[in-house]
Amino acid sequence: MKNLDSLNQEILSCRKCSRLVSFREDIPKRASYKDEPYLRKATPGYGDPNAELLILGLAPSAHGGNRTGRIFTGDESARFLMKMLHSVGFVNQPTSLSLDDGLKLRNCYITAAVKCVPPQNKPLKLECDNCFHYLQKEFHLLPNLKAVLALGQLAYKEFFHLMEIQGSPVKKTPFKHGSVTHLEKITLFSSYHPSPQNTYTGKLTEKMFLSLLNKIKKHLL
Repeated sequence: MKNLDSLNQEILSCRKCSRLVSFREDIPKRASYKDEPYLRKATPGYGDPNAELLILGLAPSAHGGNRTGRIFTGDESARFLMKMLHSVGFVNQPTSLSLDDGLKLRNCYITAAVKCVPPQNKPLKLECDNCFHYLQKEFHLLPNLKAVLALGQLAYKEFFHLMEIQGSPVKKTPFKHGSVTHLEKITLFSSYHPSPQNTYTGKLTEKMFLSLLNKIKKHLL
């Protein structure tokens, strides 16, 4: 795999998981998007190929990434995440609405552990395993990485698995918001996922997330 563009084309054409392919293609449109096309494909990562920060989410959402073709785009998780990333300078604008909205990432790259939307946001182990080699390739094609921000427990688990496969010495620690784990070449930061379930209930607040992003910024200086 020569570059991120060719990898992303491979991801877009992926149909390995029959359950996920069927689910992503059969999701009924929301009334608010009834006149818009749903791309309904596996969703590749995007951002700065020279990034020092990798932001790793769970999977595209049914009416966000699965609709627009870009993770954290056009949904409530995007509304929270991009506002926070913009406030500390990782993106050029506080909104992520569509593929052609002008969003540009600065010193960060965003991807998901699982590239297709799973039923109830719960991918099966086989589905995680099928996507894992994409994460491995992304990691190798981002040579300047110094930090990873794992959004949620599954992303956190998958990145530890990646480090184990890489042969890096790993001392696993339980997932919790705000934890910082120094690995051989990468520092892993963790956060609750910026889903409406977490942000609307106050489990994850703007103050909590901004504090973590500022720690990451300081680490990258």
